[in-house]
Parts: sequence; C-alpha cells; structure tokens
Amino acid sequence: MPRVMVVFGTRPEAIKVAPLILALQEHTVIEPVVAVTGQHREMLDQVNDLFGITPHHDLDLMVHGATLGELASRALASTSVLLAEDRPDAIVVQGDTSTAFIAALAAFYQQIPVVHLEAGLRTGNIRSPFPEEANRLLTARITDLHLAPTSTSRANLLREAVDDARIAVTGNTVIDALQMAVAMPVEFSDTRLAELVANQERFVLVTAHRRESWGPPMRAAMQAVRDVAGRKPDLHWVLPMHRNPVVRGVIDDVLGGTGNVLLIEPLSYHEFCHAMMSAHLLLTDSGGVQEEAPSLGKPVLVMRDTTERPEAVDAGTVALVGTESTKVRDALLLLLEDDKAYAAMANAVNPYGDGKAALRSVAAIEQLFDLGVRLPDFLASV
Repeated sequence: MPRVMVVFGTRPEAIKVAPLILALQEHTVIEPVVAVTGQHREMLDQVNDLFGITPHHDLDLMVHGATLGELASRALASTSVLLAEDRPDAIVVQGDTSTAFIAALAAFYQQIPVVHLEAGLRTGNIRSPFPEEANRLLTARITDLHLAPTSTSRANLLREAVDDARIAVTGNTVIDALQMAVAMPVEFSDTRLAELVANQERFVLVTAHRRESWGPPMRAAMQAVRDVAGRKPDLHWVLPMHRNPVVRGVIDDVLGGTGNVLLIEPLSYHEFCHAMMSAHLLLTDSGGVQEEAPSLGKPVLVMRDTTERPEAVDAGTVALVGTESTKVRDALLLLLEDDKAYAAMANAVNPYGDGKAALRSVAAIEQLFDLGVRLPDFLASV
C-alpha cells in the first residue's frame, strides 16, 4: 500500500489540502500521512478542526520573529529527519509557501517523488509576490507530478519544458473546500459582524497582509478605504486584521477610530467563507480570495499590480487596482456608485474549479503508482 505524506504549515495550505486529505482517507489502497510544520499555529489548527483532520506529525516550527532564512533552515532540517524516519512513497506539497519548497527539496534529496498541488501559477516577476513566485518556480524543477488547477497553469509549465505527461489539470481544491465550508452553519465570534450579517447590512470585506505591500503601499491603500468610508457613511467596512504587527500597525494608524470601519480579529476560515457570502464586494491582496469570491458572485478588487491567477481577470470578476491611493479609491467608487459596473463583475463565473479537484488529484496520484488512470482534465466554464 503506497503511503503519501501531505506536508503543510499555513492556513491557506491547510484549506487547499483538506479536500485532498479527506479524499485520500477514503481511498482503499493509498494511505495518507499528514504532517504539519505549524507556521500559522492557531489558524492552522482551526482549519484542521473544521475538516476533522488530525496530523500524524507536528514539527511545530514557528518561532516568533524568525526570518525567512531561519524558517527555511529549520524546516529543511526537521522535514529531512521526518522523511528519513517515515520513508513515504511520495509527498504532496501545496502552492507557493516556503514550506512547500523546503519540503519538496527535502524529499528530492532523499529521492522521494514530489506531487505539487496547485502547480504552474506564475506572475513572470520573481519578486512579486515575494517570496512565493520564487518558491513555486523552484518547486516545479523538482516535482514529479504537477497538479495544475487550470489550463493556464498547464500552459505555464509547458513553456518551462515540463513533460505534459507529468501534468494533470484538476481545478483548484480551494473550491472544493469553499463548497464544504459554506454548507456548514456558522456562528460568528465577533458579535458586531454577526449583527451586520443578520441585519443584511451592506458591507465591503477587506483583507491586507502581503509582504510586498508592507509600509507605504499598504498605507496608501488603507487611506483610500478611509477616504471612501468618509464619503459613504452608511456603508460598512469589515477588516479582519492579520496578526503580523507590521500589518496591524498600519491598519490601526490609518483606520482606527473610523466609525463605519470594523477592525476585528482574524476570522476562522469557516467564518470568512460566510462573510464573503454576505459581503457586497471584496478588496484584498490575497491569492485565495481571488479564487473563492468569483464562485460566490462577488466582485473582487485586488491590491496588487500582478497576479498569478489571471483567469478571473480575463473573466471580468476580478480587477487589479494596485495600492496607489487614487486608483484604489476610484475603483471602489466605481463599483459602489455604478450599478452596471457592479453587475458586470458580479457574475458567478468560476474559472477555478467545480468542486471535484480532489477527485481528479487522487486519480492522478493513482496513476503515479500505476494503480489507475486519470480523470479528464478540468475545463473552466468561462
């Protein structure tokens, strides 16, 4: 019986590997082994609890204030020891985190096949997003099976001379996870947010955390939020604040005390999915939100100049607005004041998945072990 170790450490990774782990747990031949590195301790545990996943191994690598280099060195040493002791037949890493690259590198050093979930995303700029673009480029060079979410991701890999036989287009497992989460009843931990949702008040959901936006770019974008909030006193703004003090410092300084801006603690994934469902639109620099919100019919303004997820931009449900204050403000006002512009973006078009990505991923892993054949590739319905 092949043993497949799924290695992850952050909340975004946990969300996207959860459907795959659950599908592997139902498999009669492949045995999943769950290993967490623990960067997002509390948020990671929340996601695992939501989906009923109990890790077999917990490396608990997070050290407050650790640099990327320190985290990478600790992760490589610990993951290498774990792989040497456990000797799985393959490992699965997800996306573009430092965990994904370092775990893949540790497996490569021990000649353990690497399966890369959400492979092939590219911006073309190795420093944007940082360090994610470099992480996924490096991971691709040592991957044996690329689980690409879309045909665009597949095309990116082909341009890099990846063998087409090693690529399966699966759709994105984040849509599988989203469908599971919104089907579960929710109770919001913040009573103010619960009241907004219960009363069907109109609000904009805002998230900001990207490393490349720290400092002046994030300050400029938050100033745009403050300006529009002042112009629209009856509109509410909900901003779950990232725990990083660099991010919180800017948000508190710019938006603290603004009456119609609700600064709250980070939401659990379950709560956030339901908040997205209730929001009027989203302003974000997150990658995952760009994939999730279009399936809920919510326009998304992305505070970035580049994106590795161009499909929703092409479909018209996502717009890149950067972080320059005037551009962010004008984009917000357009959607808040022009019903036609809002309606043009609020189409429930989802180029990222259909809720069956985990099944396609398992079938591709079966083929890797000569246990079955792949399912047909996912085709986006744009």
